[in-house]
Amino acid sequence: MTEQDYAQCARKFLADSDREFEAGERQQASEKLYGAANEALSAVAVLRGWKYRTHRDMKNVSQRLAEEHNEPLFVGGFAVAEKFHKNFFHDEMEEYEIVVDRPYVHQFVHRVLELIGQ
Repeated sequence: MTEQDYAQCARKFLADSDREFEAGERQQASEKLYGAANEALSAVAVLRGWKYRTHRDMKNVSQRLAEEHNEPLFVGGFAVAEKFHKNFFHDEMEEYEIVVDRPYVHQFVHRVLELIGQ
């Protein structure tokens, strides 16, 4: 897949997540939100020739971007996305956490995609 493919998938997952949250499907929506973050990071990694196949790789990509751009959002945004990944399995996030954290993940995804001109 190309970086454009990953970017397109990230945007699709964001939209799917929003629809699923609105429908009350919290666990599926949570996983799509995490998936959007992961796909956005994959887009950057592909473009730069970085490893991106494992969860650890994704954490490393977010850390490299944070250091490179002196922007904590890259690490913090992925950390918040990971909460949603965990929520997919355990449905343990409180409603107020979802309301507060969803926009942060959206911001993260859009910021990462800006790095590849998407």
